[in-house]
Amino acid sequence: MSRRPLIHQEVCASDDLNTQHILPLFCYFTAVSLEVEVLTMHQKMSHPNLIYIFADQLRYQSCGYAGDTKADTPNIDQLAKESLNFCNAVSGHPVCAPYRASLFTGKYTTSTGMVINEIRMNPNHKCIGHVLTENGYQTGYIGKWHLWADELGNHYDPKNSYTPPGPDRLGFDGFWAAYNFHHEYYNTYYHKDSPEKITMKGYEPDGQAELAMKWIKEKSASSEPFALFLSFGTPHDPWNRENVPEKFYDRFKDVEFSLPKNYREENDPHADGWARLSQEERSHIPEWKKVYYAMASNLDWNIGRILDAVNQAGIRDNTILVFTSDHGEMFGAHGRRAKNIFYEEAVRVPFLIRWPGKVSAGYRSDACLNTPDIMPTLLSMMSLPIPDEVEGMDLSHCALGKKGPEPQAALMECTGATAAWEDGHEWRALRSKRYTYAIYRSDGEELLFDHIRDPWQMTNLAKDINYAGILDGFRKLLKERMEKLNDTFASCTWYRDHWTKDRRIVKTATLNP
Repeated sequence: MSRRPLIHQEVCASDDLNTQHILPLFCYFTAVSLEVEVLTMHQKMSHPNLIYIFADQLRYQSCGYAGDTKADTPNIDQLAKESLNFCNAVSGHPVCAPYRASLFTGKYTTSTGMVINEIRMNPNHKCIGHVLTENGYQTGYIGKWHLWADELGNHYDPKNSYTPPGPDRLGFDGFWAAYNFHHEYYNTYYHKDSPEKITMKGYEPDGQAELAMKWIKEKSASSEPFALFLSFGTPHDPWNRENVPEKFYDRFKDVEFSLPKNYREENDPHADGWARLSQEERSHIPEWKKVYYAMASNLDWNIGRILDAVNQAGIRDNTILVFTSDHGEMFGAHGRRAKNIFYEEAVRVPFLIRWPGKVSAGYRSDACLNTPDIMPTLLSMMSLPIPDEVEGMDLSHCALGKKGPEPQAALMECTGATAAWEDGHEWRALRSKRYTYAIYRSDGEELLFDHIRDPWQMTNLAKDINYAGILDGFRKLLKERMEKLNDTFASCTWYRDHWTKDRRIVKTATLNP
């Protein structure tokens, strides 16, 4: 750009007659060239960076900013003060792999086909990674992937842990330091572009944060925008002392954790094997919580380091930073552990968006943000195209403090057992700002909770005549939403028999390649 004014000056000073005729045209094209270059630079600046950080099994209720006085999450709490808080955000299918499939596609589970864990994603979707790559973004993915398992268990075998470059990375064609999952956080590993395991010394979240910080520093020097997805495995179980750094455990070793108010001694009859509790396991819940909170504290520390790296790179103002989780944890509530259920402890997740100068700091939105809504919302905020096949709603106006349409309720799905082809656990649910409505496939049992008057969801209002109108409204809304998605509320094994081949998804309710 510095040379063009000099050339322009030299031409304008010429006394040659031909130059006098050429001059206006030359100056015109020079001006156009400068304008195009300036426009290109403006376009680069208009597309913000994206850092999407998501924990595994961190529930909304266990964050300090959400009111948990036992939580040690100062960095997350400070981030909440600087961010928009979607306080009604839920996991549309509170299981690891189904959540990730919905996150990357903007679709519901019956449309992704990722109906349980430990099956392989169909790559024939237009995913957020594709949109980012096609629009000049440098992409990075670090941590748990969980969309490429070939069998139940055997997580350390590269045929399960390694995802080869190409379509199965769903558009994330840049930096890759990922693995399927294992949740043993010391002396672990990740893969890049070969089945070779790259050892990560020390505590896994610390190493993953360092990878992220290094990558952010490198990419922030580029004129091209970047998008980083960082998938931490913590605070997912196993919750034993050896699975968390001692200095973080020590913060909670003398803290007393009691059983929840909605604790039940008997197991939920609709629970699968991952959700049922033995008597011995029940006795461990207080200790589990200590480790869980210690893991969350370490997670918070690493988030603080990443926030510092963003500041040091000088990209804070042009970076959308998201912090969230894939689902929560029950800890004995309603006679269950783990996730895969519509109760608040499992579906409510933190969802913070920071974008200085664009998103109001400390603002709360009560919009019913659901997992499929994340992709269109972020793409819209980044001025990127939203694929026509996306099923979620663009709620960017909510993030930016503007008025616009909102979903009446978030549709939540459970299509079977957590990670096995097993019938009898399927449910569908709707969560509005005030109520949760759910129905089980196996016996048709309906549940209705007022989570404002009854935050522990201990009183089922489905048979209360005073709520008959509300119940009927949810029935109609659920039917409407399911019909739109071609969701037939099938059994778990039906999906296996009709949608998969050798644990790979070949078709879905809306995808028939």
